[in-house]
Amino acid sequence: MNNINKLKIFNDPIYGFVSITNPLIYDLIQHPYFQRLRRISQMGMSYLVYPGAHHTRFHHALGCMHIMQKTIQVLRFKGVEISDQEENALYIAILLHDIGHGPFSHAMEHSIVEDVNHESISLLFMDKLNREFNGQLDLAIKIFRGEYHRKFMLHLISSQLDMDRMDYLKRDSFYSGVAEGNINSERLIQMLDVEDDKLVIEEKGIYSVEKFLVARRLMYWQAYLHKTSLAAELVLTKILKRAKELTQQGRVLHASKPLQFFLQNKITLEDFNDDVLYTFSLLDDFDVISAIKEWQFDDDFVLSQLCRMTINRDLPKIRLQAEKVSKEEVIELREKFKKDYNLSEKEAEYFVFKGKIKNQAYNKTGEPIHILKKDRSVEDVVEASDQLNLKALSKPVTKYYLCFPKVLLEKAVI
Repeated sequence: MNNINKLKIFNDPIYGFVSITNPLIYDLIQHPYFQRLRRISQMGMSYLVYPGAHHTRFHHALGCMHIMQKTIQVLRFKGVEISDQEENALYIAILLHDIGHGPFSHAMEHSIVEDVNHESISLLFMDKLNREFNGQLDLAIKIFRGEYHRKFMLHLISSQLDMDRMDYLKRDSFYSGVAEGNINSERLIQMLDVEDDKLVIEEKGIYSVEKFLVARRLMYWQAYLHKTSLAAELVLTKILKRAKELTQQGRVLHASKPLQFFLQNKITLEDFNDDVLYTFSLLDDFDVISAIKEWQFDDDFVLSQLCRMTINRDLPKIRLQAEKVSKEEVIELREKFKKDYNLSEKEAEYFVFKGKIKNQAYNKTGEPIHILKKDRSVEDVVEASDQLNLKALSKPVTKYYLCFPKVLLEKAVI
């Protein structure tokens, strides 16, 4: 293919036209590993609460690359030297930062792979692509791993004010309709600069940063940790765990070959050789949804009931509270459910369980968001801001949940 034909544009509902600037970026986007992201939803099960939230990780990755392009323009205009090689590496790193996500990512990480996070799998994909593209991703991987001497480049990809967060807040708020999550990414980008190898925001952009942090907090409680989204994701995790448990006992469940592979084998990070990585690359949301549609008719009560809850959106009740859920309450509900449906203790645990969620809009112990003062000194945004609420936003908030089937509510147990 002629290289000129690789300089394409995408039409994005958030930013308008997104350009592919060179043939290598085009080839990476065309690769099956990246195209798979079209079949991985960005917000997991949130569409059960916000019907518009059906956008994909493909969408998000392109959006991140676009705002990285804008950021590099701004930084160069302000005198920050970024070579063509560094520019290209930044595009590659941000484009591939989420490539390791599995179907309904977080549910996958806690069920059919053995606590392997998506960041680790992203790096495995990058290394594999680097071999295929004869080392052209070397610098991108170095930046992504935090091994490059210019640290501000890592901050552009992974920090408390990175391109990833700027895109997903704007995009997720657009598609879900949660207007409180919308941020002014254009102004934030215009305010970016580099001082002492740190990514900084000019002092006059401080209100945009405050708005960004508040928007992040609101999106977490209103969308990502919305109690119905949380219930749906927890049920999905339980479905995959039960399917894996039954498969390990010798049951044959109808599922696609890639999904069968992960149900049949215990896969840790050490097990991820090229063959396992290839099998993982064949998995997407459709494997999981089609399996759930099939399993709702399975003879196993636990598996079939959990699948029906998901398919018919008849999700369990979830109660959020500030204090810990008592063990006695869980035991009482579990005993009732066991008796009504003649289940074992282990089976009842799939339906009645407790846990906790944590939200922290700003982490003071991590790499701070730096504000560049007029005298070129740099200060943490919490110290620079006259807003007391930023101190509050940097405190972690923990909520405890109790999950149980609605049938128990109908019987007036709670």
